[in-house]
Amino acid sequence: MDSPLPATPGAPQQVSKSHFKAHALELFRQVEATGHPLVVTDHGRPTVEVRPYRPAAPTTADPLEELRGSVLRFDDPFAPVGESDWDALA
Repeated sequence: MDSPLPATPGAPQQVSKSHFKAHALELFRQVEATGHPLVVTDHGRPTVEVRPYRPAAPTTADPLEELRGSVLRFDDPFAPVGESDWDALA
């Protein structure tokens, strides 16, 4: 039976597809417990990364709050718009 490749410090652990197939549940539990990713290889070439799920940062409840500060320029919004300003009407 082929075993997981030893991980160098800071590098994710690597396992072959055949080892992953035989031990998937055990490897999933290991990833969940340690929080470290696992790289599945095919003939020594990394193909898939298994990592713990981390939800995206929560957004604010108010969509206008998300837009606050995003306007870079605000030139006379109440100026009249003439027919020449609209390509579709010309």
